[in-house]
Parts: sequence; structure tokens; C-alpha cells
Amino acid sequence: MAAQLGAAVTVVDRDGLGGASVLTDCVPSKTLIATAEVKTTFDSSYQELGITLDGDASGNGIGVDLGKVNRRVKRLALAQSHDITAAVTRAGARVMRGHGRLEPQRAPDGSREVVVRAVDGTEERLTADAVLLATGGHPREIPDAQPDGERILNWTQVYDLGELPEELIVVGSGVTGAEFAGAYQALGSRVTLVSSRDRVLPGEDPDAAAVLEDVFRRRGMNVMARSRAASAKRVGDRVEVTLNDGRVISGSHCLMAVGAVPNTSGIGLEEAGVRLKDSGHIWTDKVSRTSAPGVYAAGDCTGVFALASVAAMQGRIAMYHFLGETVAPLTLKTVSANIFTDPEIATVGYSQAEIDAGTIDAWTVKLPLLRNPRAKMQGVRDGFVKLFCRPGTGIVVGGVVVSPRASELIHPISIAVDNNLTVEQIANAFTVYPSLSGSIAEVARQLHTRKAAQD
Repeated sequence: MAAQLGAAVTVVDRDGLGGASVLTDCVPSKTLIATAEVKTTFDSSYQELGITLDGDASGNGIGVDLGKVNRRVKRLALAQSHDITAAVTRAGARVMRGHGRLEPQRAPDGSREVVVRAVDGTEERLTADAVLLATGGHPREIPDAQPDGERILNWTQVYDLGELPEELIVVGSGVTGAEFAGAYQALGSRVTLVSSRDRVLPGEDPDAAAVLEDVFRRRGMNVMARSRAASAKRVGDRVEVTLNDGRVISGSHCLMAVGAVPNTSGIGLEEAGVRLKDSGHIWTDKVSRTSAPGVYAAGDCTGVFALASVAAMQGRIAMYHFLGETVAPLTLKTVSANIFTDPEIATVGYSQAEIDAGTIDAWTVKLPLLRNPRAKMQGVRDGFVKLFCRPGTGIVVGGVVVSPRASELIHPISIAVDNNLTVEQIANAFTVYPSLSGSIAEVARQLHTRKAAQD
């Protein structure tokens, strides 16, 4: 974007454009989940929908070739990275492969220097009027549970597996842990999910988390709440995970999904005046500026919101600000997010926790998908639509969707939150009958009726 606006841009990249989101995180994980989703949808509804299978139908006769799945995953990730590189190059930017380090001093004219060590060992000094840091993060590791890439894995290594894990232990019940646990269970692994908290997805909407945990257990997953892992070790062709209370869990493989660490060390940030938080993340303001003049930051290295959409917006805001364009500060209350489990969980705006804590005064209405005619036709039993609105004005301030393709259904709610639309406006808009989106309008009608009764 900066190049399109006339700036001379050099991109210093170590692993491939697109970063973790494209190469090891979002794109590959959602590609894997796409296969799991098709299998889950079929497994959970084919009998009810009247589909029959030829031959031996024990276990429904449907299997997964994980090696083939992972080859597709890596192929699509590399293709996406190459497409991004081509687009950046077409826009006029220069792409350098190497490792960059920010020099500590500014020149008298305010410019900065970045020293780049290329892959062949040579160094080049780049002078810039502005530097954008977008270094991302890497998997957090537990000292006594070091990944070996074979049996004990982090979330960047699972795509090297050639065969489906027979018994997979997933340590960590946040977004990454829940997504992989659900996906591998759908693909055919016996999964144990180790959660240090009372429930899965402890930071998410409690109603949504309860639905997902119920689905996980009903499908045969062993969900271990209030169970913190202390270590993981190889024992022959098995993995033993020891919990803090002394219990030992055994499986064929273990996936460590215990968070991420920002890539902010060893690149000269603090020496250059870039303030870091205690977590190692880069402090930024609402227009992506760091504490060092002329230095901006975007993405997971800032710890603002670990979403590709937010990273892209932070980067755009940074470049608009640097180039003197009109810019609106980052507003997190309009960010929509999605967890790609089955069912998916999508959210936007204020949360149920904030409403319960009194952060904002809002009404809540939740409508189960069981009452939706399209859901009945498709054999969908789990999920709901929930909207939050202000009592006096009826302005929509947030929402939660738990359903298949919740990532698509959240969009009209996002538009409502971003544009201060009211429940009346949502209720009066036509929806297709039958459709899952009809539940959004129905929830809005219920909130409108409640508001009308108060007037």
C-alpha cells in the first residue's frame, strides 16, 4: 500500500511474505480444518439426511489420508506466500531475504538505519524515513516439554506428519488448542484436551464455550479441566504428559498449544528507544506508532489482537499516518473474530463478560439454532445467535454467533456495530427464508419488542 501511494519501500523478510499467518498459522490451519469440517458435517448428519453408504459402513467407512492433506496444506500456504510476494513486487516494493536489525541512533535529518544480514551472510545498510516492525511471534515452549517435531509438536510442526496421530494429547485449551483438538478429533484421532482452566476457551463468550465443550465431549473427546501440564517426554514411540498434580497421560503424540511469544529480541529495539511491555510485545498507540520516532509496529509483535485482519489494519494505519493521509485510529470494538472449531464461534463488539461486569449497560437476547428452519433441514443442532443492544436507543453494540460458517454470519452484525445501527433496522431488513441469517433478524425483533415494551 505504501508503494502504491508513492513511497520507496523495501521489505526485509526472513521466512517468506505473509509471515506466520500464511506459512504456519492461519492459512495452513484453516486448510486442515476445512478437511475436518467436511468429514464432521458428513459424519454428524448423513444418516439423518437419508444418505446411505455402499459396503461396510462400520465407522461410516470414511477415512483421511493425512499425508495428502498436509501436502495440500503446505502447497496452498506456499502459493499464497508467492502471490503476496508477486503483488508486493508489482506495486514497486523491493523484497530482501534476510534478518534486519534496527540501529540505535537517528540521523540529524530524522532518518533511521536498518542493517540487513542477507541469507548469504552479506550485510547491507538501509536508510529509511520510517520503519514498520511486523515481526510476528513464535510458539511458546514449556522448559520440560520441548518439541522434537516427531512426537511432541508445536503448531508449526503438525503439517509434517505423514500419518494421523492415533492418540493425540493437546495441551492448551485456548483458540489454537481448541481448533486443533476439534480438527484432529474429526479426522479420526482419539483426542485428550488438557485445560488449565475451568473450561475450554476461557477468554471467550461463556455460552459459546459451553456449547463447544459439550460438542467435544459428546463426540468422544476427553476434556480435562483444571489440569495444568508440567512436562512432556518421549517414552519409546509414546509420549507421556505429566500434570502438576502428578497424574500422567499417555498418547502417541502431543501438541503443545500454550500461546505465543513475540519476535522482538535480538533486533535492536530497546537500544533504539522502542518500548517493550513486560510480555516482550511492542507498545504502540492508536495509529501504530512506537515510542521511538519514525518507528511503527503492527501485528502479533504488538500484542494488540492476534488476528491477521487487525495486523493488516495496523499496517495500513501506520503507512497512512506516515504519509500524511487521513487516518482513523484503530478501534478494537468493531473487530470481528472467529474461532474455526465445529461449530464456529464468531464475535464482535462488547462481550457478555463486559456487560455482566457493568462496563456497558446493554440488553441481551440469545436464540438457539434449534428453532431455525434451515438449521433443522441441514441437521444442525448446536449453536445460537446472541445480540447485545443499548436499552434506550436499541443500538447494536455486540454479538455472538455459534454455528456452521459463523465467520460469514457475523458480518451483518459487524456492519451494525460499526455503523451504530439499531435492532429495528436489523429486524426490518429482509432475510432469505429459510436461512441461518434469519435468526439474526429474529433476535433483533425480540430485542425491538423488549425495547418497545419499555417505551
